[in-house]
Amino acid sequence: MLKRAMSFADGALAAATPEAASEAFFGALSDLGASYLQTRLYRRPLLPLTSAAHFAAGGIVARIAPETWREGSAAFDYVCFENNPLLEAIRGGLTRYRFSDFAPREQASFGGYWEAMSEAGIGDAVCATSYGAHRTIASLHLGFREPDLGPQDALAIQLAGLMLTERLMTFASPPGDEDVRLTARERDTLGWVAEGKSDWDISVILGLSETTVRFHVDNARRKLGAVNRTQAVARLAAARLL
Repeated sequence: MLKRAMSFADGALAAATPEAASEAFFGALSDLGASYLQTRLYRRPLLPLTSAAHFAAGGIVARIAPETWREGSAAFDYVCFENNPLLEAIRGGLTRYRFSDFAPREQASFGGYWEAMSEAGIGDAVCATSYGAHRTIASLHLGFREPDLGPQDALAIQLAGLMLTERLMTFASPPGDEDVRLTARERDTLGWVAEGKSDWDISVILGLSETTVRFHVDNARRKLGAVNRTQAVARLAAARLL
């Protein structure tokens, strides 16, 4: 999983600008049918989170979409202002999800939503979001023309997407003077998390108790300033330390 995710993210991690990182990432996913990309780097509004406040925060880094997909078009305004189910994910501080997790295609109430999204060539999309200091947020929306993206493909793309958003964070917040120092056990346990292993799996591999595994993983997460394990893995991988 990690090796595949890294193959998607390599070009983005080496890019010198946020725009170049976004474009390199989109290019790496084109063979899997990527049809749309939007990256943002912004500060979460202090106002209550509404569709209008979220849009007004700006910070668009790159948008790869049809020329007709812009503010003022009926379809764009509908999904951005009138029916935006993704606000729930943002309120919950989620780091990765699929659009269809919050707008199930089988529900008739979202028929108009997916019809509007189809004008941007989006049958489904994955999102990756990183949260930093001072309300800084970096996000990726990556759309696919076909809605049948497999679960393993989606996981690898989301992990790679988090590496991209962690890279975008570095353009807003330069690294501190001191490197984060993880113990060997913290790095080992997080490395196995990156491979999709459960706490029980890792405990067997390393000969530790599940409680000890959780202790090391949580310590690593806190040291890295990540909101959850997935962001911790992405932050370490983006720094090429995994």
